[in-house]
Amino acid sequence: MSGVFHNDIDQYDDKELLSLEDDEHEYHDSAFDGKFEYPSPLYKVKLEYSSEGVYATAKPELDLQVGDYVIIPTRYGKDLALVMGKVTTPIGIKQGDIVYIERKASKEDLKKAEELKQKEKSAFSIFKEKVAAHKLDMKLIATHYLLEEQKVLFFFSAENRVDFRDLVKDLVSVFKMRIELRQIGVRDE
Repeated sequence: MSGVFHNDIDQYDDKELLSLEDDEHEYHDSAFDGKFEYPSPLYKVKLEYSSEGVYATAKPELDLQVGDYVIIPTRYGKDLALVMGKVTTPIGIKQGDIVYIERKASKEDLKKAEELKQKEKSAFSIFKEKVAAHKLDMKLIATHYLLEEQKVLFFFSAENRVDFRDLVKDLVSVFKMRIELRQIGVRDE
């Protein structure tokens, strides 16, 4: 089989082969040019409600272990994340992708997280009732309360664009906190 590929290459001279290669400057990225040094220690942490992996760093004296819970900033606000382990050779990340671990989660944080999981179940059914009342074509995927902020996130999917302004007003009157609706793709479901 290797002879087939070798024969294909033999029909080109060196100049023609070089013209087929990508220019080096097309993929220039400071994270890959050796100038950016990754912070140490560097961890991979996971947001359990979305299974999203995040690179994070912390003060070395924090001494984090696999399975520890930490508080990190997320795109939605401060929240709980699970330490998956230390990273020695990160791949495909930029300096801006790395977040700073604020602290190790306390027993109170973990207890609050468990209480919020129970509230999420209730919020899930309330959301579904309100969607039916507003006759909206959307499917609720998940509900999540942020640990350190008065905010509840609702992740949903929909075939088409949905005008949910009245739904949000209705939900705010029920939950009395900030509401954020996030449409996710079918693949992310």
